[in-house]
Amino acid sequence: MKSMKRSTLVLTLVAALVVAGVAVWLVRGKSADGDTARPKDTPAAAAARPSLTVTVAQPESTELNVTLAANGNIAAWQEASVGSESAGLRLAEVRVNVGDLVRKGQVLATFSPETVNADVAQARASLAEARANAADAAGNAARARTLEKTGALSQQQINQYQTTEQTAQAKVEAAEAALAAQQVRGRNTQVLAPDDGVISARTATVGSVVASGTELFRLIRQGRLEWRAEVTSSELGRIAVGTPVVVVGASGAQVQGKVRSIAPTVDPQTRAALVYVDIPGLLQNARPSAARPPEGASAPSGGSAVREATSMGALKAGMFARGDFQLGRSTAPTVPQASIVPRDGFNYLLLLQPDNRVSQLKIETGRRVGDRVEVLTKMPADAKVVVQGAGFLNDGDLVRVSPGEGKP
Repeated sequence: MKSMKRSTLVLTLVAALVVAGVAVWLVRGKSADGDTARPKDTPAAAAARPSLTVTVAQPESTELNVTLAANGNIAAWQEASVGSESAGLRLAEVRVNVGDLVRKGQVLATFSPETVNADVAQARASLAEARANAADAAGNAARARTLEKTGALSQQQINQYQTTEQTAQAKVEAAEAALAAQQVRGRNTQVLAPDDGVISARTATVGSVVASGTELFRLIRQGRLEWRAEVTSSELGRIAVGTPVVVVGASGAQVQGKVRSIAPTVDPQTRAALVYVDIPGLLQNARPSAARPPEGASAPSGGSAVREATSMGALKAGMFARGDFQLGRSTAPTVPQASIVPRDGFNYLLLLQPDNRVSQLKIETGRRVGDRVEVLTKMPADAKVVVQGAGFLNDGDLVRVSPGEGKP
């Protein structure tokens, strides 16, 4: 009985070993067949596949502007202070406000003239009295001179009559001067614009009694503005009077200007000098004031910069602005903007190699014109840069060039 049990156990073990061996043989055979059936899925074959179809272009030589950037403030070319020349008069009327265009000789404000008119009348009366006294003294002196040879009057008496005549004549002249002064006061009851321009500030208030010399208005003469650019001393020698400038305001508005003058000194703290640039002003586009200019007043006579002003709100005095001095033109290699790949804070180009693989080139960019960018880094003479698809590639990738691309 024990012998039969051992035989059964041995047979079971042998059968199990046979089944295991057959299973191993079958698994290995299938694995070998699979490897033979897919030879093209090897790593080498996968690497030979193109990653992307791309377009390429060659760098072009493009003519670009040579510019010098600077910052500065917009300011009035000149400001005139318009004040009162008469003391103790009441301001009766104010005819202009801030932003109004005015012409030379235009009435800006008027003072109450009653007091001055009374003073003028009194001065005229004093002049009439002085002339009457002078006529009487002149007659007496003439009669005394006719009696000089007869001896009827002493020489002392004759001299007294002549002195009285001269004194009376001097009083006439003094009265004439007093009348002229009062007439000037009368004319000063009207505050006139000293030049064409735009009102930039107003302190005049109807009803106030102001002292002589009190400022009533500030006027931007001829509406002219200027950009005061701060240029470092190392760059100052590149700029000359007459250099064209493009000034860009805080709103993005651009205007054309021209260098008028360069400061003769450099700030010892900042090592920068001021460059004064004439830019379009405000005169043409400011709103006219309600008051009409006096008869025969001249028309606005601003310079060409004033006549070319295009926008009242483009640039104003006190604004900060940046600008570019146009120093000339030069040629430089440029590539399409789409071919530049920014990575990790740097710019790269992907150059197509003869084996249709790409190599990554770190570059520095410069000026821009349209959709082209200047490349400051030296490139191979026959370089071909990937344009479309450049952002999806890495160094060493295999690519397929779109048909018709890559030609000069």
